[in-house]
Amino acid sequence: MTFLIDKDQGILSPALVPGLEHARDSRGELTIGLINNMPDPALKATERQFMKLLQAAAGHRRIRFHCFSLPSVKRSPEAKWHVESEYSEIVDLERHKFDGLIVTGAEPVTPRLDQEPYWRDLTEIVDWAKANTRSTIWSCLAAHAAVLHLDRIERRRLPAKCHGIFDCEAVTSDPLTRAAPAPLKVSHSRLNEVAEGDLVEHGYQVLTHSRQAGVDIFVRQYASRFVFFQGHPEYDALSLQREYLRDIGRYLARERETWPAVPVSYFDAATEEKLARFEKRVKHQRHPALASELPALNLHGDIAAASAAAALFRNWLQYLTEDAEATAPAR
Repeated sequence: MTFLIDKDQGILSPALVPGLEHARDSRGELTIGLINNMPDPALKATERQFMKLLQAAAGHRRIRFHCFSLPSVKRSPEAKWHVESEYSEIVDLERHKFDGLIVTGAEPVTPRLDQEPYWRDLTEIVDWAKANTRSTIWSCLAAHAAVLHLDRIERRRLPAKCHGIFDCEAVTSDPLTRAAPAPLKVSHSRLNEVAEGDLVEHGYQVLTHSRQAGVDIFVRQYASRFVFFQGHPEYDALSLQREYLRDIGRYLARERETWPAVPVSYFDAATEEKLARFEKRVKHQRHPALASELPALNLHGDIAAASAAAALFRNWLQYLTEDAEATAPAR
């Protein structure tokens, strides 16, 4: 799937607009790929979230946006059909010259990342991106997998899931965080982390940090600038709620043993009180049918994660543009 993202015209598909695949103008154009390995329930939402982010950050640029997914990521028949019919094949990655690449994580199915069915495919992408992109973003589990492959940095299991909206502060000056709101409010949803000391020891530069969530963004310069997010700046306002409801459903169906903790700084106080009462009830009457009796959920009034994501992606696109102009052959 290839889209042309234009702030003035919206998001257009070449399949629907004759001649659009070859359309160019003098305003500048970037080619960006998304390798979307997110679990099936989040597959289409992740496409939309990144497209909306890029559209909001594009300014006067046009963005040619290609979607891919690793074939070794296990899919349901419906999700597999969507990928096969709408995405480009991963072997086509080398046919294009990408300015930027975004690689998402996938739901783990084994205790170790290097035992995952998609491990070989993902590490080949890491090696390819180092020399064939201007910058690549590695999101959440993909960030953990990339540093494991590059420097054998092992992620560490957290005592409890890091899940919620966290205030992150810039710890050094960098173009990626220029003019970003302070603090940066970023969604995190993970069971593991890579430790700051391990990253610094191996030459990574930490850009943002949260007192509660630890390292947020870190970078490493190769021929491509690698940007690593432990969080999910692309998440929309309801992403964490969807994950939380999924985990409640798994608990009620006895697919997980523990009741999921409420996401940090996400629901309002009244909702948290109602959820605490509901938790006490379902622990005595654990049954999937109770999912229909969940109380209404209202979000905290000051999430503001979208403004952080917009600033980060606007700066990332500016970096891609400046790097492209700096390396363009003289006319």
